[in-house]
Amino acid sequence: MFNKILIANRGEIALRVIRAAREMGIGSVAVHSTADADAMHVRMADEAICIGPAPGTQSYLNVAAIISAAEITGAEAIHPGYGFLSENANFVQALQDHGITFIGPTAEHIRVMGDKITAKDTMKKLGVPCVPGSDGGVPDLETAYQVGDDIGYPVIIKATAGGGGKGMKLANSRDEMENAFRTARSEGKSNFGNDEVYIEKYLGRPRHIEIQVFGDGNGRAVHLGERDCSLQRRHQKVFEEAPGPAIDEATRAKIGKVCADAVATIDYAGAGTVEFLYEDGEFYFIEMNTRLQVEHPVTEAIFGVDLVREQINVAAGLGMSFEQDDLKINGHAIEVRINAEKVPEFTPCPGKITQYHAPGGLGVRMDSALYDGYSIPPYYDSLIGKLIVHAPDRPAALARLKRALGELIVDGIHTTTPLFHALLEEDAVLTGDYNIHWLEKWLEANT
Repeated sequence: MFNKILIANRGEIALRVIRAAREMGIGSVAVHSTADADAMHVRMADEAICIGPAPGTQSYLNVAAIISAAEITGAEAIHPGYGFLSENANFVQALQDHGITFIGPTAEHIRVMGDKITAKDTMKKLGVPCVPGSDGGVPDLETAYQVGDDIGYPVIIKATAGGGGKGMKLANSRDEMENAFRTARSEGKSNFGNDEVYIEKYLGRPRHIEIQVFGDGNGRAVHLGERDCSLQRRHQKVFEEAPGPAIDEATRAKIGKVCADAVATIDYAGAGTVEFLYEDGEFYFIEMNTRLQVEHPVTEAIFGVDLVREQINVAAGLGMSFEQDDLKINGHAIEVRINAEKVPEFTPCPGKITQYHAPGGLGVRMDSALYDGYSIPPYYDSLIGKLIVHAPDRPAALARLKRALGELIVDGIHTTTPLFHALLEEDAVLTGDYNIHWLEKWLEANT
């Protein structure tokens, strides 16, 4: 086992990894920018080292500085959290070259799954169902028209290297194809340095279902059920739950086995998430995230496992502590993302926290790095906390979430908490009868 690990991240996820390491008797090293000198993850770690100025490109994305920090502190392994360098194959390769263990999959697996076209092709070969669309990248507008005519409109054009909703454009008809195609390519180029795009059939009322998988890197893998992440705004998840209200036990077992078998075949190591659109009983592969997800706590809640501890164990060569037959769902869990944003505009709202109180009680977990007097910097993602509840069933989880939201106090800034108070009054949310387009339409009608 490692004696010391470095966490190449910030905020609540850095704090989450530090806590797991401490329970395992492992020393922790926090890295931070100058803007995060007073951050909670810096205070909680056993050691802390500044790696650069406030902008992420000069600190949390500074590979040389992070490797230097690991070498200076004697950290044997690095946990990337999510975001930043968590899915950067070049970073993983650089760590390997310096004899530092990456707590996650191999550089090759990250590289394969990071390219949407290669990932789709790989998953097809492994027996995972995919959305109808182009065979690889679409090089020009003439080809785009041909693909659209073949699979039928509406279609969605996606940047190969895209993510976070960027580089995705909808064409409802042939007349809309040119503008959507050129815009998706432009966004791909400006955001990811890659203007290659591909085209998929646009589904009208799909749910966003993701399967949590975990592999030991030696041909053994399991699935930990699904999460429903269909409540989204601009392709960004805001509300996640497990198990999914639209998935029955037989369907879960079938698609879970397909995903577990696929990652076992390629000797995948650690946590991964296979994401699907789900409509009319059919699954369509979107992408695979080769890291821990923001919403991993709902899976931890219903299965009673610590996914970060398992990541560390696998990276240390100790394997997984469970097999598929050990994994039984217990109850229902929901997570809502608390962002420093003003609703309904959803404009970022950094600033000083004048009062913070986390909700508590049975089945309530608040993952946050906030504290009274903390100043949220304007340089990073607006996520400031995740409120997770767990209860015996979905109605009880919704009631617990409503109660916990009523206890949450974050004064001094605006947050997205009012959104969730409003959503918990909606029949579609209470019954689970929603899809990936529902929240956008609701927001249009209610703002």
